[in-house]
Amino acid sequence: MVTGTTDGELGLRERKRIATRRAIQLAALELASERGFDKVTVDEISHAANVSPRTFFNYFPSKESAIIGELPELPDEESIERFIEAGSAEPILDGMAQLLVAAIETGDLDGDLGGGLPEETASAQELHVLRRSLLKDNPELFAQRMANMHKFEDALSVVVQRRLAHDDPQLAADEEALHQRARLVTYVAFAGMRHAWSCWADHGGVEPLADRLRSSFAQLQALGAPEH
Repeated sequence: MVTGTTDGELGLRERKRIATRRAIQLAALELASERGFDKVTVDEISHAANVSPRTFFNYFPSKESAIIGELPELPDEESIERFIEAGSAEPILDGMAQLLVAAIETGDLDGDLGGGLPEETASAQELHVLRRSLLKDNPELFAQRMANMHKFEDALSVVVQRRLAHDDPQLAADEEALHQRARLVTYVAFAGMRHAWSCWADHGGVEPLADRLRSSFAQLQALGAPEH
């Protein structure tokens, strides 16, 4: 009788899930690169990825979403509450770094297996190269990816507002000032995230994206540190 599932089994199951998702994305990107985005169907992508169309839709709502790729989503509520309750003793950019790392580590981003097996790293690199080229050649896909990024940006800004209001009741009393401060913090955090993505891609995706994000935020913090 089976009494439970081991951590090793869960890890294998998760890696299989990620591998299937990545295979679907790679098939979509390769076919779209060869034929053009408009000339590729979900059935063709599914066949190339060796999955059924039903399995495809378990992972992606459309061929566009498979090509555009995943973007961060807010982490679990526990991580969000930890960020908000940390208080002014924690520099807010330190908290933002931890929050974004949690978002990356709970998502299915291009770098989620970075630093793993050689074939996983090679697959992540290939996805990134193909996606960058397709988005460059298809402005409508690039616009959709940016729209999705703006949704995440807005959601993150709301969380930042909650943190700022918790830290500074006087600022919380001025709704406009609170909103503008939260936007500023969010934009700075996004600059750090974009730097991490860029460095990760430039180095071939050979390290975990979360590690690259921590490094970028450390550099960001260093910019404001006094020189000795």
